[in-house]
Amino acid sequence: MTEKIIQYLDKIEKEKEIKILLACETGSRAWGFPSPDSDFDIRIIYVHKKDWYLSLSEKNDSIELMFENNDIDITGWDLRKSLRLLQKSNPPLLERIQSPILYKSDNDFLVKINEIANSQYSRIATIHHYLSMAKKFTEELKEKEDYKLKNFFYALRSATACKWILEREEMPPIEFQKMIDGLNIESNLLNRIGELIELKATISESYLHKGENELISFIENCINSANEQRNSLPSSKGDVKELNSFFLKMLS
Repeated sequence: MTEKIIQYLDKIEKEKEIKILLACETGSRAWGFPSPDSDFDIRIIYVHKKDWYLSLSEKNDSIELMFENNDIDITGWDLRKSLRLLQKSNPPLLERIQSPILYKSDNDFLVKINEIANSQYSRIATIHHYLSMAKKFTEELKEKEDYKLKNFFYALRSATACKWILEREEMPPIEFQKMIDGLNIESNLLNRIGELIELKATISESYLHKGENELISFIENCINSANEQRNSLPSSKGDVKELNSFFLKMLS
């Protein structure tokens, strides 16, 4: 599948007349808890030739394509849009630049954008995103006795990201294992999370699960703490000049 994905990326570059600076996995494969039938969620950051940006008209700054009967989802943002989102500490963008699964990458670009992301990082902006996701998926868990294990992990990861943001200065890592390893979480919960990751690796995404009261209580505690403390978190200390300079350098 990797070979097919790279072929599709090469085709997109030629047809769209762009250069892909980063093409990576996001979603469950990058987070570290895929199911056997998980889709391939490919996210790209790309740049046009310099003249493309020298226009008064607004142009499409994103790409959305599906391949292999919708099993391969390739979407992405133009460099300028990506840097505007970076200024806001957009969590999906912060995740993709940390992805452990790369299909294409400009190493200098990747190193520099991670440096800038850290200098622009806003804890208050990111916690609002993860808190909203945690609440949404936790409510879904409560609606029915049986629930998709996939949705349980979405709730668990989002809530744990909130805990990370409250307790740590740096950006939450995309890889869930790194996240839980970097926090003080009771060993019995960690053991159960590990067992559920192993289970998820063997069953389809349609599988229905039940129970896990201790972990759901952990999720709710993370949500409650985030609700209480989110507005006291510091905002970004970033400088738009740094982003402008990087943008112009990538066009030169």
